[in-house]
Amino acid sequence: MLFRHHFRHAFSRHDGAGSGEGRRSHGGHRSGGRFGRHRGDDIPGGRKLSSEELQLVILALLEESPAHGYEIIRRLEERSNGFYKPSPGMVYPALTYLEEIGQAEVTPEGTRKLYTITRQGCDQLSGNRAEAERILDILARIGSRMSEVREAFAGLHDADPEAADGLHKARHKIKTALYDRRGCSPAEARRIAAILTRAALEITGENQS
Repeated sequence: MLFRHHFRHAFSRHDGAGSGEGRRSHGGHRSGGRFGRHRGDDIPGGRKLSSEELQLVILALLEESPAHGYEIIRRLEERSNGFYKPSPGMVYPALTYLEEIGQAEVTPEGTRKLYTITRQGCDQLSGNRAEAERILDILARIGSRMSEVREAFAGLHDADPEAADGLHKARHKIKTALYDRRGCSPAEARRIAAILTRAALEITGENQS
């Protein structure tokens, strides 16, 4: 679906391909600051989970129940309502690193590996639980908003993909413009409010005589 594609793009290559962060070690170094710290806990453009953040979220999921690598990917996709689906190229190295430092252990199951959180992993998660829950909450809330958008414009993509794409780009421009004007003067705030009000009236047709 088109909306899923564009909302995922907010992570800017969430699998790390072509970015310095994705090529860095999974040794727990935080890269790029805390996830979602800008724009009111929304995902700013060009942000994604750092290696450390992904490891922490994986520990939270393993605490719920042991899992294979593909199950971790599936759970994150489900938690975010399809918004965030990390690639195997991010998840499996993170799991390997957690195993190497003793925070996860592996039980072979044929050609697959079942990962279980260890006592060390529980201790690590316990000390950072608020951060793990915050990240999962952001993913869930963004996924919920995605669902609302899909419902509001159900069928538009199939009927007119170009119109659906244009609508998404317009919404994104408005959101970006509002973010860029944060901290503006009261006079500027009133000007922006008037513009948005006029736009809303035009959309609903209420300003037509």
